[in-house]
Amino acid sequence: MAVIQLSGVTKEYAANGTKVRALDDVTLEVRKGEFLSIVGRSGCGKTTLLNLCGAMDFPTSGRVLIDGADTKGLPDRQLTEIRRRKVGFVFQFFQLLPTLSAVENVELPLLLAGKLSCRSTALERLAWVEMDSFAHRLPHQLSGGQMQRVAIARALVHSPTVLLADEPIGNLDSASAAIVMTLLRRIARELDTAVLMATHSSEAAQTTDTIVQLRDGRIEETHRIS
Repeated sequence: MAVIQLSGVTKEYAANGTKVRALDDVTLEVRKGEFLSIVGRSGCGKTTLLNLCGAMDFPTSGRVLIDGADTKGLPDRQLTEIRRRKVGFVFQFFQLLPTLSAVENVELPLLLAGKLSCRSTALERLAWVEMDSFAHRLPHQLSGGQMQRVAIARALVHSPTVLLADEPIGNLDSASAAIVMTLLRRIARELDTAVLMATHSSEAAQTTDTIVQLRDGRIEETHRIS
């Protein structure tokens, strides 16, 4: 079952009085439990595509459906609910709040959603990424790989349907990158979550189920590995 569907999606931005086309007639489906990588040169549209899949941006034309909901034209309240309940985000530079401990960073999305008693859920997610023993450390007391694992736990804390990872290993050494890639594969397999990863690493892409090659905003090739 497709949880992300893009149909004829074009995205244009205005820059210096001219239109820049970031995506051009993109059609794509991502299934539940699928691990899909998006590869291509800088500026080819990878981040734009992820933003559309997370309802952080909207197409100029075409349709983007997240778990069956068309993101274009939805009221802000419903868009906020989709982002809070359906989508998890992982970034290259972790985006952890420096004054909060690991467990506080993980439970923050639940607190912002108005939930109480979030600590046990946050600790469970930290344990899932094998970071529960570091729960009370601040981000500056963690390595880059450890911070990314905390960020993954935060992205999973509300059990999203879709996980979007924008260059999640781009700031990590090879050993930490391998751990993060293993976690992303586990998320797809064990949690049945659709995982979309933008990456410059062809080696990392080869370990995913599907590789989508972007070039100048268009899908140049789709290669299904499994």
